[in-house]
Amino acid sequence: MEKSSISELLKIITNSPGVYKFLDKSNRVIYVGKAKNLKKRVRSYFTGKKSDEKTRSLVSNISDISVVLVDTESDALLLENNLIKKFKPKYNILLKDGKSYPWICIKKERFPRIFLTRKIINDGSDYFGPYTNIRTINTLLDLINNIYPIRKSNYNLNQKIISDKNVKLSLRVLEKKSHFIILGFETDNHSSDNLISEKKYNEIIISIKNILKGKFSKSKIQLKKEMMGFSETEEFEKALECKNKLKALENYQSKSMIVSSKIKNIDIYSIISDENNAYVNFTQVSNGFIISSFNTHVKKTNVIDDKIILEQLIPQIKVKFMSKSHELCSNIIVDSMDYKKCLVPKAGDKHHLLQMSIRNIKNYRITIFKSKNESETSNSSHRILKILKDDLNMKVLPNHIECFDNSNFQGSFPSSACVVFKNGKPSKKEYRHFNIKSVTSPDDFASMQEVVFRRYSRLINENKSLPDLIIIDGGKGQLSSSVKSLKSLGIEKKIVIIGIAKRLEEIYFYGESTPIYIDKRSPSLKLIQKLRDEAHRFSLRQHRTRRDNSFLGTELQDITGIGEKTFLNLMKKYKSIKNIKTKSIDELKETIGFKKAKIIYGYFNS
Repeated sequence: MEKSSISELLKIITNSPGVYKFLDKSNRVIYVGKAKNLKKRVRSYFTGKKSDEKTRSLVSNISDISVVLVDTESDALLLENNLIKKFKPKYNILLKDGKSYPWICIKKERFPRIFLTRKIINDGSDYFGPYTNIRTINTLLDLINNIYPIRKSNYNLNQKIISDKNVKLSLRVLEKKSHFIILGFETDNHSSDNLISEKKYNEIIISIKNILKGKFSKSKIQLKKEMMGFSETEEFEKALECKNKLKALENYQSKSMIVSSKIKNIDIYSIISDENNAYVNFTQVSNGFIISSFNTHVKKTNVIDDKIILEQLIPQIKVKFMSKSHELCSNIIVDSMDYKKCLVPKAGDKHHLLQMSIRNIKNYRITIFKSKNESETSNSSHRILKILKDDLNMKVLPNHIECFDNSNFQGSFPSSACVVFKNGKPSKKEYRHFNIKSVTSPDDFASMQEVVFRRYSRLINENKSLPDLIIIDGGKGQLSSSVKSLKSLGIEKKIVIIGIAKRLEEIYFYGESTPIYIDKRSPSLKLIQKLRDEAHRFSLRQHRTRRDNSFLGTELQDITGIGEKTFLNLMKKYKSIKNIKTKSIDELKETIGFKKAKIIYGYFNS
């Protein structure tokens, strides 16, 4: 197209919001952009002096201009993202992360199901996410299923029943082995503890949505109210059940990373670059919680500066993570129509968050650099330990690493384990079990403090070498408890100690309020996870051994047809043989089924 034709086009472009496409002489889309004011934005490409080579090259290849008008900025954002994916324009910077992250779906249906999905369907269902770490989503789903009875079955409601507004539907559930088993629907024509009305079920769904949004207060208030109500009516078993649910919710909340009570919703972007590549971190904060942390990198072409790169990636990342935040925080000044407020904080909580984001992207760059410059054949233990040393900013190579974990069964049979890795490999002969001695209640922090003290006081007394690195399976609470023991022994400055939390695989350092995130592809993180998982396995083995030994010789095990699992389920429910003896067949069958309930009842009442 001639320059005169471009000029004529610029005159007729409207001032409306929308998306514009630049086409070359072959009618191929070479650039896609969006604007609040199409006329003003498109004209800017053809007026003034262009400072960067890429823009000059783009303008020289424009032969035609096409625009699409939209109603809102949100529509422009979505359309721009879709067109970039479709045409892959030459002059657009493309977000290369093609992963499909998981979401939590609350299905739009009667008695909604809740499940993990990687596919979003526009059917009116509610989606929460995406989650960049599968452990986080599994933890959330486990929490929800432990607190609330949620429908699992894909039960097909009869349309006639649905249409009959006079019929009240209830969900029948059965508690078995501490889980709710869904049996189906029936008309609510009689009272039963195993029936949940549609109204009550919908209230549960609202509570779950609040939890997924990071709003815990309403659910906690409701559980406390129910607990007090059951206590007043002397329904102590139900009150205890509410108390346990409340504790599970508070435990999850305490392990979640609350970055600030003042910051509700904000998106953090940080960018660093070298001659050939730019590296970007995106951290999403919702209701004061970090819900996503995402790293990516792009190749720099035609000497593109960081500002242009970030401005092109922001809308793609915002759409990918379905961010609804109106505030953007970055380490460079950017202009983005996707946010009402863009700032570079110099102090305060937002500055602290930004520094955390920068730390993560620097760590990501190190990981990428190492993966590109080291061959697969060099994936030796020494190399991994060297990466771990750099990732944790250690002064010495962590040739000797020890990891701790606790296990218990509702506070009973508490045990801990210490696993030892030498030169990146398990040294199983040095593994140690610990039966908790000083802690009588289910206190994970105090238990960790005890075993760490016992372990290293003994090593000191026996004049044995101390580890280079200690890993604690847990967050800030467990880490702080462990450091107390090291301080009492006077060795806290001689050993590097970290905590790893399962939610987003955060790495905590003592005295640091915010964690670091090691890229999940990094061999150093995989080594830390291997140590953590090995400690958990070893601790659980000892716990099960103690638990099983305590049950040997009990009266129930002499009953033909009653195995260990049945016994454990009964003991978990009724706490003692004395209580089991007092139960009817109907009471027992709720836990172990009618057949085994009949056997046990007959044994004690024959």
